[in-house]
Amino acid sequence: MNEVLIQARNLCMSYRTGRERIEVLRGLSLELRRGEAVAIVGPSGSGKSTLLNLLNGLQRPDSGQLRVFGREQADLGEDGWAELRRTRIATLFQDGNLIPTLTVARNIAFRAGLAGLGQHGGQALLERLDIAATAQRYPDQLSGGQRQRAALACAFAMQPQVILADEPTGSLDQATAQRVAPLFFDAIRERAVAALIVTHNAELARRCDRVLELRQGALSPWDSALSS
Repeated sequence: MNEVLIQARNLCMSYRTGRERIEVLRGLSLELRRGEAVAIVGPSGSGKSTLLNLLNGLQRPDSGQLRVFGREQADLGEDGWAELRRTRIATLFQDGNLIPTLTVARNIAFRAGLAGLGQHGGQALLERLDIAATAQRYPDQLSGGQRQRAALACAFAMQPQVILADEPTGSLDQATAQRVAPLFFDAIRERAVAALIVTHNAELARRCDRVLELRQGALSPWDSALSS
């Protein structure tokens, strides 16, 4: 059986708005294994982005257990989480999160360098994603779809073990998404990466090994018939 890289048990998370406390996650549990892609679907505001931020250490749960690469999240500390984000956990944000003062090629080299990698195959990644011509452009010179693909190249250049993706094809037109999605999943399986993909795209979700729905603060198997 594939190794469990992330294990969450009974995670609870809430926010305070004025005098009111709003519960976002209520006893959420999840296992993410090496080499599998798991899609998370659910209505806007259901807590999908919050879940990603808990799994990469940008936020802390109110309660529950979270183990990442066999370590308790409470034992990692800020430095431990930062090291994981540099070397083992890649997060794909909707806005691409590229450094605006660096070209696409330099963004890729920078991300690989943070992970301690000298050889990153950046140009090959750009060619594979059909954006080789953007290598010397800056992020503000790219379309939304190009930025999203450049961010994907950055993520794979750091050779992570886990990818947390927030709408990875959200800025792509349908034709481009259909070209890019197979490359995304091929890379996941070739490199035995564990991927958690937040998406509203039912077609993308169906490409994953498992699809879970986040609703009322917890995860359950997705009934695609109710969403078609």
